[in-house]
Amino acid sequence: MATTADFRNGLCIEMNGEIWSIVEFLHVKPGKGAAFVRTKLKNLRNNRVLEHTFPSGIKIDLARVERRPYQFLYKEDATLYNFMHTETFEQLSIEESLISNPGLMKEGQGVEIMYHVDTDTPLTCEIPPFVELEVTYTEPGVKGDTATNTLKRANVETGAEIMVPLFIEIGEKIKVDTRTNRYAERVK
Repeated sequence: MATTADFRNGLCIEMNGEIWSIVEFLHVKPGKGAAFVRTKLKNLRNNRVLEHTFPSGIKIDLARVERRPYQFLYKEDATLYNFMHTETFEQLSIEESLISNPGLMKEGQGVEIMYHVDTDTPLTCEIPPFVELEVTYTEPGVKGDTATNTLKRANVETGAEIMVPLFIEIGEKIKVDTRTNRYAERVK
């Protein structure tokens, strides 16, 4: 058991038979009345986001979760992905719906899979915040169009489409932010 004083971003709690992760929270002490905590919670099973207000000091049930290192092996069919635990070498297949941004995953990439300890079931699969990918196709940039922040479409080695600046060419490696699906910088 914990209280609202233990809230922090990423903390997993059990509420209404579901497992929720705290995305953000705010302790509020109004001038009149009791204090409360306003939170934004993300359901780890279906990725639904919910805003919920807790009275300050209320007891909550913590969900026991564990993050385990895995390596992406291959995509089996349209929605099934195969991973290997990097320490025990056991293999695991999970659904695409559990993976954050699967379009940016390449074979051999390291990921973290979050497990519910009590039931030993995978909850989410998180890829690193930035990945380095090679551009496989993009239109050539027009000389002189660099005065503004103009972007063009580019396909990367995983098949995903990213918007990149005009100076990016085919064969270059770029760093992509997996949380926003945007170009971050060119890799030298």
